[in-house]
Amino acid sequence: MNPLWTSIITHSTQINNNKHKKAGNNKQYSDYRLAKAFRELRINVLSFLRDIFFIITGIASAAFGLESFLIPNKFIDGGATGISLLLTELTGLPLSVLILIINIPFFILGFNAISRQFAIKAILAITGLALTIATVNFPEVTHDKLLVAVFGGFFLGAGIGLSIRGGGVLDGTEVLAIYLSKKIGFTIGDIILVFNVIIFSAAAYLLSIETALYSMLIYLAASKTVDFIVEGIEEYTGVTIISPKSEEIRVMIIEKLGRGVTIYYGKRGYGKHGDNLNKTDIVYTVITRLEISKLQTEIDKIDMDAFVVMSSIKDTKGGMIKKRPMAEKSKKHWQN
Repeated sequence: MNPLWTSIITHSTQINNNKHKKAGNNKQYSDYRLAKAFRELRINVLSFLRDIFFIITGIASAAFGLESFLIPNKFIDGGATGISLLLTELTGLPLSVLILIINIPFFILGFNAISRQFAIKAILAITGLALTIATVNFPEVTHDKLLVAVFGGFFLGAGIGLSIRGGGVLDGTEVLAIYLSKKIGFTIGDIILVFNVIIFSAAAYLLSIETALYSMLIYLAASKTVDFIVEGIEEYTGVTIISPKSEEIRVMIIEKLGRGVTIYYGKRGYGKHGDNLNKTDIVYTVITRLEISKLQTEIDKIDMDAFVVMSSIKDTKGGMIKKRPMAEKSKKHWQN
């Protein structure tokens, strides 16, 4: 293999970890290890490009919904975006500036409560939305209030959903809801609902009842669109993984995602009568929906043919769901 490619692969994947560095910088890697490292690099690059595509498309859709429908008709949405729209109507400050300012606390909270990678993606997504609103002028589509509410909510929800598919968010209140759900015991949906009731009540008092009612319709349209795009709006997702490389997958979930796992002992079979049964370990874990993309990428690195089943979970308690400090992530724990 070309020395340049070998250098790129060894420095951008785990092939060049501390265990192999002990052998010296002149270590000759086998063709198998280089091929495996190249495969990991390719998966990382494709995953990164996929996430960027989703986030950019989400930014464009959300900005179109805001500028072409909501802003010209002085309607608002829920969450941090709704607060920004409400303050824009009351103060006249630019929406792009308010979106950034209001989401700053959520950036910090996301960094501490979820992960650094998620916080960086959230910062890039929300900053991209603010810059798009400030620099790109989308045409006004209609002034019909019902059409504005339905299609404005649709494009805004599509933008949020696509951003989530890319591993980021366009609204920081969801990060706060995740954090508070661990502190006070309420579900994510309940906390977000309370936030939006407060926002829409303020809109009814400060703007008009009619505006608040149409804004609620916008929120409903947006939330249903997010449900459709993300395919499972619940915060938690149960994941069952069946693979011959179950031990590697178990270690990956514990060390890279910081999540607990449960191992079931089962048998794999195929054919008309379930012949050729082979014993296998079945890995089960519970993750947040913001970690689905990362988990799928890491599983592909280990076993592209792994059988993965995901199911939505309304809420959980106990176990390893709550994020641990970074210093403890290297420890191996089991979720019983």
